[in-house]
Amino acid sequence: MPAAPRPTAGALLVGDAFNMRHPLTGGGATVALSDIVILRDLLRPLHDLDDTAAICKYLESFYTLRKPLASTINTLAGSLYKVFCASTDPARMEMRHACFDYLSLGGAFSSGPMSLLSGLNPRPLSLVFHFFAVAVYAVGRLLLSFPSPKRLWLGVQLIYVASSIIFPIIKAEGVRQMFFPFTVPAYYRLLLPERWETKKIREEFHERCTNFAATSICQCYYEGSELCMFRKRELYTSN
Repeated sequence: MPAAPRPTAGALLVGDAFNMRHPLTGGGATVALSDIVILRDLLRPLHDLDDTAAICKYLESFYTLRKPLASTINTLAGSLYKVFCASTDPARMEMRHACFDYLSLGGAFSSGPMSLLSGLNPRPLSLVFHFFAVAVYAVGRLLLSFPSPKRLWLGVQLIYVASSIIFPIIKAEGVRQMFFPFTVPAYYRLLLPERWETKKIREEFHERCTNFAATSICQCYYEGSELCMFRKRELYTSN
């Protein structure tokens, strides 16, 4: 279920309490722990947690910063549920068998999906890559043994089924927020005080965040009018 922020003074929901996902992958606790880490770093500059107005502004950025990992876990859980749910569709049955065989290949074929399941890799593009890699692997299994017209048509159906499973979920999660969170104004809102409008600092920050956006959270903290810290915090361990 895509996240729909409901700002409430004095209350904050994280994990499954904020937006539920299918329990197949056990991703609720993973998202909750990630939310806690993001909130810890976002609220660190605050000295007064009774300042509701300031906290609400910080939370606007929180909803944007959590999106890549939360949406990746949501999409993965929803996609796997649709693949493994009871169905007599031959294409879905082939997809199910291909999932197990793909993981049994070992190496990046198993560590990649496992890093997505565990939340160590919050990159949505990695999820899309591995999901369609399974589909292509399933098509290859069909055609390499005996490439008959019937098997070729089943391969086409399999790619269609894979697309019809994952793309609607991604659309519901929000393509921009999921793949390009650094284009959302709230991503920078906390990082842009009045003195931020100096061209040099703005360009430097934009360049660094563009470089790191797929793998990290870029945070700038200000003290007075000067940029006092720029920190890149890795959210996952690369394979």
